[in-house]
Amino acid sequence: MIQFDRFTLANGLRVLVHQDLSTPMAVLNIMYDVGARDEEEVRTGFAHLFEHLMFGGSVNIPNYDEPLQMAGGENNAYTTNDLTNYYIQLPAENLETAFWLESDRMLSLAFSEKSLDVQRKVVCEEFKEHYLTKPYGDVWHKMRQLAYTKHPYKWMTIGKELSHIEEAKLEDVKNFFFKYYRPVNAIMVVAGNVTTEKVKALAEKWFGDIPSGEKYNRDLPKEPKQEAARRLDITANVPLDAFYKCWHIYSRMDERYYAVDLLSDILSGGGSSRLYQSLVKEQQLFSNIECHHFGSTDEGLLAIEGKLVKGVKLEDAEKAVEAELEKVRQELVSENELQKVKNKTESMIAFEDMSVMNRATSLAYYELLGDAVWMNDELGHYAKVTIDDIRQEARNIFREENSNTIYYRSGN
Repeated sequence: MIQFDRFTLANGLRVLVHQDLSTPMAVLNIMYDVGARDEEEVRTGFAHLFEHLMFGGSVNIPNYDEPLQMAGGENNAYTTNDLTNYYIQLPAENLETAFWLESDRMLSLAFSEKSLDVQRKVVCEEFKEHYLTKPYGDVWHKMRQLAYTKHPYKWMTIGKELSHIEEAKLEDVKNFFFKYYRPVNAIMVVAGNVTTEKVKALAEKWFGDIPSGEKYNRDLPKEPKQEAARRLDITANVPLDAFYKCWHIYSRMDERYYAVDLLSDILSGGGSSRLYQSLVKEQQLFSNIECHHFGSTDEGLLAIEGKLVKGVKLEDAEKAVEAELEKVRQELVSENELQKVKNKTESMIAFEDMSVMNRATSLAYYELLGDAVWMNDELGHYAKVTIDDIRQEARNIFREENSNTIYYRSGN
């Protein structure tokens, strides 16, 4: 059970405090309720670009990393389609340094053509290196566009097109900042060797005077139910043929999410999983194969992907995958098989909770979903999943009309 205190500043900033006196360290985590799904389709990649710009210095602190390193701290950030997260870890005695740094860039980020130009080039190079020139690098760009027709999950966090980042204007960047990076749209978690009293005093001192901004109310287009299978055949300069297939699944807050999560582990949870045992080890059709889902806040995707053994036809590989899916649609998995993946999930959650950094991130994430208390309810949701639930969700999801398939053929 993860204990925490919660209070809200007058400007709307939600603050959670989790005390752990067993560590000399403290973590300050700020999660903004903005991700790539909140971008305009003609201006994508901004949430990720902004992650880079936030390290470009503020009006009062031109070099963000230098004072943090002097305080013995380290920091990082990440952006997803659903959220943006910045976090600092440092000795608890230097906690105020983290408050100073984070509050200053929330209040007065330095907007300059020079900073924008530098970070734009960095992001453009990342786009080219990982998504344009890397083998199979464009597959998820294409898969998202295949699977989604309305919802903004149809583009990746990096952006839909390179030109959107290349053509980003300083005015666009400022507008993005003042719309989303405001106290009313943020959650701050402070964890480690701290007290609520001290955190409250520091929060009021450093964040209390920042204008709250307007609350962002999300109103995204809902993805219509997919009624017919979609397919794409690609030939490119890649070493092996590859198979990708996705199905639409539920939102993160849907109770059925937990059965789907366990189902993906039954199919592809390591060397003893069904897909690996049958398709890699026994039939030797794939050199590797995995089943995973994206954990999206809104309705997401569950995917099966793998590289084929040379000489195997994609059509035969797909038939073999379908045969394995037919088994979980028709037959009940054993109680032992389900309990095994439940135990694995419980161990993974327990391992993650050992780190004060992970606890801080999880608290922020569940608060963003609706209530940080839900973090303590997760294992109960998994425990309630039955073998009948697994079969029912296999039938609900693994329908051909709900599927999106890409054959990625080697042109060599």
